[in-house]
Amino acid sequence: MSTPAAVILGHLQTVEHERRVRAASPALHARVQAIKSYQQRRFAHTYSDLLATPRYGAAARFFLDELYGPSDFSQRDAQFARVVPALVRLFPRDVVETVGTLAALHALSEQLDSAMAGQLAGEKVDAGTYVDAWRGTGRAAERARQVALTLEVGEDLDRLTRKPLLRHSLRMMRGPARAAGLSALQGFLESGFDTFLAMRGAQEFLGTVSAREHALLNALFDAQDADGTQALVQLP
Repeated sequence: MSTPAAVILGHLQTVEHERRVRAASPALHARVQAIKSYQQRRFAHTYSDLLATPRYGAAARFFLDELYGPSDFSQRDAQFARVVPALVRLFPRDVVETVGTLAALHALSEQLDSAMAGQLAGEKVDAGTYVDAWRGTGRAAERARQVALTLEVGEDLDRLTRKPLLRHSLRMMRGPARAAGLSALQGFLESGFDTFLAMRGAQEFLGTVSAREHALLNALFDAQDADGTQALVQLP
C-alpha cells in the first residue's frame, strides 16, 4: 500500500515529466502557456460575479490564482518534492490529505493542458479553439475528475475551517515549515484557510462552481450540445 508521501511524490513526478516534455519542444511549451492563460481568463469571466462580491471574492480569487493560470510553479514544486517526507511528518493528517488532493489536481491539470495544447494548430486560443481542443482530446472522464478534485480541495479547506485548533496549529508550524523548506506550502494553506473561514460557509460558493463547471463539461463533450449551449456561448 502506498504511503501518503509516495502518492504525493508520484503526482509531483508526473508534473515534472510534463515539464520535461515541454522543455524539449518550445512550440508545445508556448501552446501550453496559451492554454493556461486562456483558462485563467475563462475562469475570471465565468466567475466575474463571484469575484465582485465581498463574501466570495477572495475565495474566487484564491481559486483563480492558485488553481488556474500560467504561473510557473516549477521551483516551488522542486522544493516541495525534496521535503515531502517532512511534510507528512510535521503537518496534521487532515492537512496532508488536502495536500495530496492538491497534488493530484496539479498532476492531472498538467496532463490535460499538454493534451489540449497538442490539439492546437498555433498559439492563438479563443473560445472556438478552446472548445475544439477539449473535444479533440476526447478526455471527458478526466475533465470530470479535474472538476471533482477542484471541488474537493475547496471542500477540504471549508472542512478544515471548522476545526478551531487547526488555525492555531498552522500558525505554530510557521517556524518548522520555514526550516523544512515548506514556506510556500505553508502560505498556501494559511491563505486558503483564512479565505474560506472568512466566507462563513462555502456551500453556496462551491455549489455555484460545481454547477457552472459541470454545465461547461456537458456542453463540451455531449454530442447533443455540438452546436453550442449557453455555457459555450458565454466563453470569453
